[in-house]
Amino acid sequence: MLNKIIHFSLQNRILVLVASVLLLIGGTYTAMHTEVDVFPDLNAPTVVVMTEAKGMAPEEVERLVSFPVETAVNGATDVRRVRSSSTTGFSIVWVEFNWGTDIYRARQIVSEKIAVVKDALPPNVGNPTLGPQSSILGELMFVALTADTTSLQDLRTIADWTIRPRLLATGGVAQATVLGGEIKEYQILLNPAKMKHYGVGLNEVYAVVQNMNQNAAGGILYEYGNEYIIRGVLSTNKVGALGKAVVKNVDDVPVLLENIAEVKIGNRAPKMGLASHRNKPAVMITITKQPNTSTLELTDKLDEALAELQKNLPADVKMSTDIYRQERFINNSIDNVKKSLYEGGIFVVIVLFLFLMNVRTTLISLVTIPLALVVSILTLNILGLTINTMSLGGMAIAIGSLVDDAIVDVENVFKRLRENHNLPHEKRRPLLTVIFEASREVRMPILNSTLIIIASFVPLFFLTGMEGRLLAPLGIAFITALCASTVVALTLTPVLCSYLLGRHKKEDCDKPEKEPAVARKLKEGYSKLLDWSIQHRKAVLSATGVLLVITLIVFSGLGRSFLPPFNEGSFTISVSTLPGISLEESDKIGAKVEEILLTIPEIQTVGRKTGRAELDEHALGVNNSEIEAPFVLDKRSKDEVLAEIREKLKVVPGINIEVGAPITHRIDAMLSGTRANIAIKLFGTDLNRMYSIGNQIKETIENVEGLADLNVEQQVERPQLQIVPKREVLAKYGVSLPEFAEIVNVMLSGEAVSLVYEGNQSFDLTIKVNDESRSTIDRIRNLIVDANGRKIPLSNIAEVTSAMGPNTINRENVARKIVISANVAGRDLLGVVGDIRQLIDEKITLPEGYRVEYGGQFESEQAASRILLVASIFSILVIFLLLFNQFRNVTQSVVILLNLPLALIGGVLVIWFTGGVISIPAIIGFISLFGIATRNGMLLIARYNDLRAEGLSLNEAVMIGSADRLNPILMTALTTALSLVPLVIGGDLPGNEIQSPMAKVILGGLLTSTFLNGFIVPIMYLLTNRKAAVPQEAVVGTETIVAQ
Repeated sequence: MLNKIIHFSLQNRILVLVASVLLLIGGTYTAMHTEVDVFPDLNAPTVVVMTEAKGMAPEEVERLVSFPVETAVNGATDVRRVRSSSTTGFSIVWVEFNWGTDIYRARQIVSEKIAVVKDALPPNVGNPTLGPQSSILGELMFVALTADTTSLQDLRTIADWTIRPRLLATGGVAQATVLGGEIKEYQILLNPAKMKHYGVGLNEVYAVVQNMNQNAAGGILYEYGNEYIIRGVLSTNKVGALGKAVVKNVDDVPVLLENIAEVKIGNRAPKMGLASHRNKPAVMITITKQPNTSTLELTDKLDEALAELQKNLPADVKMSTDIYRQERFINNSIDNVKKSLYEGGIFVVIVLFLFLMNVRTTLISLVTIPLALVVSILTLNILGLTINTMSLGGMAIAIGSLVDDAIVDVENVFKRLRENHNLPHEKRRPLLTVIFEASREVRMPILNSTLIIIASFVPLFFLTGMEGRLLAPLGIAFITALCASTVVALTLTPVLCSYLLGRHKKEDCDKPEKEPAVARKLKEGYSKLLDWSIQHRKAVLSATGVLLVITLIVFSGLGRSFLPPFNEGSFTISVSTLPGISLEESDKIGAKVEEILLTIPEIQTVGRKTGRAELDEHALGVNNSEIEAPFVLDKRSKDEVLAEIREKLKVVPGINIEVGAPITHRIDAMLSGTRANIAIKLFGTDLNRMYSIGNQIKETIENVEGLADLNVEQQVERPQLQIVPKREVLAKYGVSLPEFAEIVNVMLSGEAVSLVYEGNQSFDLTIKVNDESRSTIDRIRNLIVDANGRKIPLSNIAEVTSAMGPNTINRENVARKIVISANVAGRDLLGVVGDIRQLIDEKITLPEGYRVEYGGQFESEQAASRILLVASIFSILVIFLLLFNQFRNVTQSVVILLNLPLALIGGVLVIWFTGGVISIPAIIGFISLFGIATRNGMLLIARYNDLRAEGLSLNEAVMIGSADRLNPILMTALTTALSLVPLVIGGDLPGNEIQSPMAKVILGGLLTSTFLNGFIVPIMYLLTNRKAAVPQEAVVGTETIVAQ
């Protein structure tokens, strides 16, 4: 089959060349039009259900809203976890589905379940709303609006009614959430004293203002052949006109709304959140993209839209998008990986040229690279995957291996052509015959080595969950590029050899050709070393064995983590203080933190969100702030800047700090529901007891080495004002409980009774008691209320008392939980988790019905490690079977597999010298290294067997065969290893973080396995084939070998 392919290619050379050129053009075009993103789609299918429950306390929200919604969706098809958060006036439920569930099907399932619950919810609760479909990496950019003279109310109105609709109209935008500023509303502020004076009851006012600003429809009039629409124009946006509404007549004198209330334009209360930019009050718009949307294209569209909008805004209003732009990270990452690709390519050129000393042979080998890469991109495109740091990383790791097949083929063809050229004229064979024979000689090693490397990468596809989605594109890109390079080596390479290597100048025709100087010198030195090693084989084998034992000891002491930390070029700093604090106080604390951050030279700017926006799934209480701080590193490392931030923020009293990064934060939140590396989840029933146990856990583990940002969720109680009706007194006054509820709802909380329109903009018309009458607890007690025509203080019919209640109630799978969260700094993740588990098991005794669960990246690491271990065993078995298939000899196959422990030596030592932590990418590096490393042993043993078949003795076959294969082995190893150097050196750069541990392992392992392979495999071959050899056979001299 392979012979036929080579034969067909040489017989149809023009066809092969044209097909290659067309493939190159098509692939380049596709590459330019393929979507570019930072990571593959990592999203676990999640549907968010949000419900506004205005003014309700957290325990009521939990009981009346969250619990019914949770119960409805629990047990639905493919649901793996249900989490909820019940906070003041807001319920949010996250329904997480199994990986691979179609998101549209998931949303359909949740919609159907919620439709059943809707009617069971209290009447004053809004409809449960599904959050927009977006991904964890969906936050595209933050837009900050600031102004010098324009008021915060006008700024918010511009954001809500001018900017947001324009952004949502941009194709690909899922949501634009506005936070901060003052929301404009028309207010009817009742004056209880005036109501008492005029004898007006709340029910009378309420009946008048209900829908008072809506036009009436009077049908149609036909007259004079015309059709007239009859409209009752009641709607107005004039405050004076609204106040002229008649409430009732007292002794034939009309009592107007303006007589008993102040009608004005005001700011909506209570405020749920605010924003700032560089310590200046701002309105912040968070833009989220839809899944499967190109980040870079959408960012360009949004920039254009914002530039257009800026022209029509007031002169003092400034729009800034520099706080957070995902595009920045993508461009940096992709540029860094591309740079590694180019630099790796340059190393490959240098190695090839040094060994071959021939521009044409170097050129033939290099043609493989662009062709293999475009095939890889075409495959990604067909599979619906993006070009991202992972797929590009796969290509960067493969770039050295891509030329390996071509090198083996070109080197053999070149050597056979040289031998043919050195023959007398009459004995020279035709050019195409020589090329065909030379290509045929190496076809099986080429194919088998490719199959072995593919087999070593297969475990990667057994990974599930987020790590599987993250790393699969890397494997796909690597394997498709490698397969393409093999096809090129069997088709295009022989064709190019026939055109570029077969032509000689007339004056050179009779000159014998020599090997390049570098190759000759290396052969001489290697042969002497090999001769010495064979004579001292016991010492060589013992030293290697000792080295292997040391490596295994080092390996057992290495730390473990899931993914290396990303350098996203931005810090996300979460600041939380005690619940129950007012928004103003929380704002002051946030401003202080911003001030400190701006003193750090590397931090460019800061943007802060305190509290939450309306119907925002990031439901933070007013005691929480989230600060985005982009940075540019100069003289200091990221870790040093991070340490300074943590140190400086210690001076702010009464706050908990968590420092993360935008994307890492969101990955953590997706894995464990908490934005931290480690989440210790305590489940129970009594929130106060859970909080005290949480603090015990914190005190127990706070001295664990490597822990940072250790926080207990702020579940302390917050103050409440409870108004409890005196039921006997209510009965005496004839006030029903619904009327009493209306008094509390309308007079204290306020209720939107109609809408006021300004052009296409609509604003709430809200009725409530004036601020003066509800500004203190005593004033609320003395508030004059209407009891069937009698005007009495509220305290007559109700107990008004101060009490305590929970701040936020979080649940997971229908059980209350509190989270003790922590990040890891300067130590491996699994080591820290192991210490935490041990301490909690030893020192914490949990009451009955309480339990602890651990969540975070380490869970994924453990699951991934188990899968990789099992898959690797099968992978090594497949490699063994492939070797056995080629050599039909168990002993020889085992000798080749000795490369695996030899490769392990270098890989482990490199990890040990560069941080001592094994992550999932490093484990994958080891697995792929095993496949790459076996290629060298195959080439040697295949050559020994060929030489022995030609009649050479065992020692001659080993010495000559080893020298013969030195060049291709060194070239393939060095091109693969050196092409990884840019990834190893630039490991901290954005985009290289995941590929760098893989590259380090492969580089270190290849260097040791290639070096030791050149001595261990020949020695083991001699030992295992000793019986067939003549005893004390003389070793062939170095001169003989060099002459070959």
